[in-house]
Amino acid sequence: MVKPNLASRFKTFGQYECHGSSGLYEFLSYKIAEDEELLVLASEARDGQPVPNLFLGAIHYLLLNGKEHELMEYYPSLVENPRNPQESFQGFKDFCRLNSQEIQEILKEKIVQTNEVRRCAYLYPVFAWIFQQTKKPLALIEIGTSAGLQLLWDKYSYSYGTGETYGNPNAKVHLTSEIKGVLDPILPRKMPPVASRTGVDLHINDLNNGEDFLWLKSLIWPEHQERRTLFEKAAQCVKENSISLVEGDGVEILPSLIEGIPDEHSICVFHTHVANQMPAEVKENLLAKIKASGQCRDIFHLYNNIQDRNLHLDYYLDSKEYKNLVGETEGHGMWFSWELN
Repeated sequence: MVKPNLASRFKTFGQYECHGSSGLYEFLSYKIAEDEELLVLASEARDGQPVPNLFLGAIHYLLLNGKEHELMEYYPSLVENPRNPQESFQGFKDFCRLNSQEIQEILKEKIVQTNEVRRCAYLYPVFAWIFQQTKKPLALIEIGTSAGLQLLWDKYSYSYGTGETYGNPNAKVHLTSEIKGVLDPILPRKMPPVASRTGVDLHINDLNNGEDFLWLKSLIWPEHQERRTLFEKAAQCVKENSISLVEGDGVEILPSLIEGIPDEHSICVFHTHVANQMPAEVKENLLAKIKASGQCRDIFHLYNNIQDRNLHLDYYLDSKEYKNLVGETEGHGMWFSWELN
């Protein structure tokens, strides 16, 4: 049985997410949307998941894990000179038929946890802005942390097309992005101090675990070699730094995590491209918990995909509520706009 609206979800994914970014996934998404057999297979994904990402990630995972098939010849992540994506569909469908049982198992077991480190390029200026308001070290709580790459945003260096470099001058991870729009963020040379780093997820990906590492790599689209390189460098950074990763429901345990943070630290709850996997009632519950905490504690909440795809910063200072639009962001952090004063 095909999940409701699944064909249109694949078409939307191809048109709005993949166009100009992944020729292979754009082509395959449109073809999958027209194929009943593949839609039935993709419907094995658990509820709440972004099915196109999960389904295409499952096939990529099997190929990266050594499954031999002509389909690999279309993947730039697997061969140096890939074949034309427009000729890939028959091979793709054959691969899915031959490996349908394993694909079903992956779809039922795995969840999309794309740990896109380049999104830190827009997190960094927001956290710098927060520190300017409070002058207190930041206590980070990331919901949907995956493997924790974004919790180490202050360990990376950044450039935004101006010839200037910001952030950690000794960083092994260097992130580039473009700032669009009228306003520019203030980018301090010295990183804001971070007091603590806590990441929560339903499933924590352990970068020392080969299967977890490969799954996160599989979620990076085949053409995106630079993203793979950045992921590998950031993964090494996680191994070298101390962060607290907690397995559980981040919305439910958020109050207890907040309770343990000293008053002299600024509480920063954040998540990127996670709320799109939350049911409406869970989103409402999260906002309610933030608001309740804001009645007795100063707290900042940085997020997208609750009301819309844009990046928002809501916060409470002295029990007063403030709501701000930070700007638009490209899904993988390649560019963002800035509207925060």
